[in-house]
Amino acid sequence: MLPPPSRAPRPAKDEFLPELPSWTADRVAVPRAAVRALVIGLAIAGCGTPGIRTGEGGSAAAYANENWPVYGGDPGGLKYSSLNDIDRSTVTELEAAWTWETGETPIPDAASPIEGERVAPGAFEATPIVINDTMWFSTSYNRVVALDAETGEEFWSYDPRSWEWGNLHRGCRFCHRGIAQWSDDGERRIFLNTRWRLIALDAATGAPIPGFGDGGEVDLTEGLAWDANRLHISNTSPAVVFEDIVIVGSGVPDNRIYRNNPPGDVQAFDARTGEMLWTFHTIPKEGEFGVETWEDESWSYTGSANVWAPFSLDAERGLVYLPVSTPNNDFYGGHRGGQNLFAESLVCLDARTGERVWHFQTVHHGLWDYDLPAPPGLVTIEVDGRRIDAVVAVTKTAFTYVLDRLTGEPVWPVEEHAVPESTVPGEVPWPTQPFPTRPAPFSRQGITEDDLIDFTPELRAEALEVFRRHRTGPIFTPPSVEGTIMMPGLIGGAGWGGAAIDPESGHMFVKAYDDPFLARVAEGERGAGDADYLPNFASTLSVAGGLPIIKPPYGTLTAIDLNTGEHLWQRPFGDDSAIRQHPALAGLDPPPMGGTPQSHGTTSGPLVTAGGIVFLAGGTPWLEAMDVSDGRTLWRGNLGDGLGRGNPMTYRTRAGRQFVVVATSADGQVDSKLQAFALPVR
Repeated sequence: MLPPPSRAPRPAKDEFLPELPSWTADRVAVPRAAVRALVIGLAIAGCGTPGIRTGEGGSAAAYANENWPVYGGDPGGLKYSSLNDIDRSTVTELEAAWTWETGETPIPDAASPIEGERVAPGAFEATPIVINDTMWFSTSYNRVVALDAETGEEFWSYDPRSWEWGNLHRGCRFCHRGIAQWSDDGERRIFLNTRWRLIALDAATGAPIPGFGDGGEVDLTEGLAWDANRLHISNTSPAVVFEDIVIVGSGVPDNRIYRNNPPGDVQAFDARTGEMLWTFHTIPKEGEFGVETWEDESWSYTGSANVWAPFSLDAERGLVYLPVSTPNNDFYGGHRGGQNLFAESLVCLDARTGERVWHFQTVHHGLWDYDLPAPPGLVTIEVDGRRIDAVVAVTKTAFTYVLDRLTGEPVWPVEEHAVPESTVPGEVPWPTQPFPTRPAPFSRQGITEDDLIDFTPELRAEALEVFRRHRTGPIFTPPSVEGTIMMPGLIGGAGWGGAAIDPESGHMFVKAYDDPFLARVAEGERGAGDADYLPNFASTLSVAGGLPIIKPPYGTLTAIDLNTGEHLWQRPFGDDSAIRQHPALAGLDPPPMGGTPQSHGTTSGPLVTAGGIVFLAGGTPWLEAMDVSDGRTLWRGNLGDGLGRGNPMTYRTRAGRQFVVVATSADGQVDSKLQAFALPVR
């Protein structure tokens, strides 16, 4: 159960902030001296998020980043910090500083619309934000909590009671990854998007803002393209705040397939009043650009194509970048012929108006659930002597698309290659798919017999038997009735944790999984869905009762130079004990395994710092610090009974101490904690 309140909420340190009168593009906020170098020379961009400047000429070194004011560290989602107190020489001294426990457990008495399921928290995957020594974050049950960032002491907790409507219709069930903040005239608000609600809270007390929407919240279904089942809508990623605008996407379940399932409309609201300002239809409507890419008016009833991953923002230019998901139905598109814009596209919008500036589609007529899973990174790179303000999208396909931030034009050529045809009646895949010429893929694509596990002749024989009874081929081989072995699988390639980018070097670090998936469809009953064929997930791709059918590594961390498109290094990350200790491998000495998503249940990503460190937990029982130059491990922080579930973040308090914090959960999604590490107090 949720922990009972033990006292009245204590106001956060950030209650009175006259030094932050208005975070708008034409003003400079000057905090009191205790915040030190945070805003020296910094024109704070329109979303109210001090940090690294991502526009042309912006130098991360020139803008000290003591706070962590947005989910990705800065509006451009780089997951980078210019702090360097913790560096290659000091990182080995890191020690546990404090922990905070969610106390969230299953709620047996709560109703659940999913038959046979009890309401229970999913993995604790949040990345907190920190401003002026106060930390805010969301929990698995979508509570918002404020802590003292120095000690981990709780100031207040707000519970939207989202669990009262039962489990979320998502693979992660109850999970939430972060919140957003807005400030003006000494007032700061925290925005939580939970299920179908957008809630504005007083940052100092956690109380809902009475003048925002209806009693502090907005119903996100009221402005959708059609009436939608609220229980089939969720939000797991933070909103984006630009000037006085709050922009939100949504999560729509892949396992609810019917006509007019919830549309993936992206909506913007006034941060003061909750008034709707604009809507962008990710599936175009009649008369809108791209509607012709949905044949036979399939745009009029096809849902999803939502944006469940976080957005990124060029705050100087007022441009927001949407990583759009897949349309309904993930694995069969016979009812929605055509290219299907803007599904599986990176879409750039004018943040003030919601008007499309450009788009780039990474998968045409998607059939593989290859949605864009992570916020793209905004960074300035130098390619052949030319400076380019770029947007970088890592994908489940293991491709990296590096595009000009203003035009959407590829920095290196992207070629349309022919891909295999479908064997499913009524399915007409798009004949080509976009293949970047640089960078090279960061995990395996497609599957052949050479990829199969071969530690023993018995394992090899069993893997061959599984392999040969299914359809196989290169990436983008369509799903089939007999089952097509997809590689990468549903979770990538890259997952929701995305990449971290050092804006000084232009080096990117991305966690990936090698995890094949069986994409199988079966003929559906008329009226049961919106298509003649529906996903059929009844089979498995393991051998010997649980070993993957492919050789390791199953998880990697790759460093890529975005200035050249070249890979710098790649190393296995994680070491799955359930695989290494499997009875079928007894007496063997297998190579480094790399973690698997089945065992760890997370696709969280890295943090990179000016101290020359990449921090990553990635579902392992430790927080690992690696050297940016070669990936070698410098330090491991023991997470106890927990596994690292969230993206790590870092900040420096007014006392001058740099912290690194990561969200963890034990197996079974219990014993969820924030765990903080810091250098010893001298």
